[in-house]
Amino acid sequence: MDIDRARTFLEIIHSGSFLNAADRLHVTQTTVSARIRTLEDELGRKLFVRNRNGAQLTPAGREFQSYAQSMVQLWERARHQLAIPDGRTSIVALGGELSLWNPLLLDWLVWMRKAMPHVAIRAQVGVPDQLLEQLRTGVLDIAVLYAPKLLPGFTVTLLQEEQLVLVRSVRRQGDVEPEGYVDVDWGPQFAARHEEGIRGFGEPGLMVGLGPLGLSYILRAGGIGYFRKGMAAPHIEAGELELVEGAPEFTYPVYAVYPEPAEGREDLGEALRGLTEIVK
Repeated sequence: MDIDRARTFLEIIHSGSFLNAADRLHVTQTTVSARIRTLEDELGRKLFVRNRNGAQLTPAGREFQSYAQSMVQLWERARHQLAIPDGRTSIVALGGELSLWNPLLLDWLVWMRKAMPHVAIRAQVGVPDQLLEQLRTGVLDIAVLYAPKLLPGFTVTLLQEEQLVLVRSVRRQGDVEPEGYVDVDWGPQFAARHEEGIRGFGEPGLMVGLGPLGLSYILRAGGIGYFRKGMAAPHIEAGELELVEGAPEFTYPVYAVYPEPAEGREDLGEALRGLTEIVK
């Protein structure tokens, strides 16, 4: 079967309509319709019902979804395997959110180097939606995220429950007046929970979308903000930051998302074991 038809089928499910799928795949709507029509002819079943709200799966379409997902993942896996460097037996592709690369995923890379030197690694960072899309289409084997959406055919495993703690820069003689509260975007769940607690700081003068950037800023310019406890700990020990006494702490869980176990993926199982080992 043409792999593009399976991709197109999955993209319609993901985007909700033939038109949206065409935009995301950079083809015409006519091309999308033709691919699905050919796929339905090959299978002898109607896969979608189209209406004003988009496209809905038929019972046959729901049944075919897991097979289409497996076909796309197997195709991407085959492409990865054909690109294995000399001296390596397989490739594991892992992506993580920007804020997680130091130290969690950096530690994982070092663990893999020591424990599985025969496995090649493709590592990248990105935003959650981008990483989930690459996972769904088979480009990634594992995605490490803070608040992943549930995807059919994938497993979500809790790796770590980090704490977000309120810290402030330690002012030294001669320092300029520090900035006030630095508002880091830790996602909508954190925003809803911590809004009440920051009213005493006034309106934030700086809002950043990346934790390490916010932390680097207050280390240089001064200020106060919520950051991952593990990220802030070395700077607290060095006397550069201090915990704000009595401030609430917030749980910030980290998850690994990966395809449901498949035969012959010993490398994937070991890579996941490495992730759980380094967070102990």
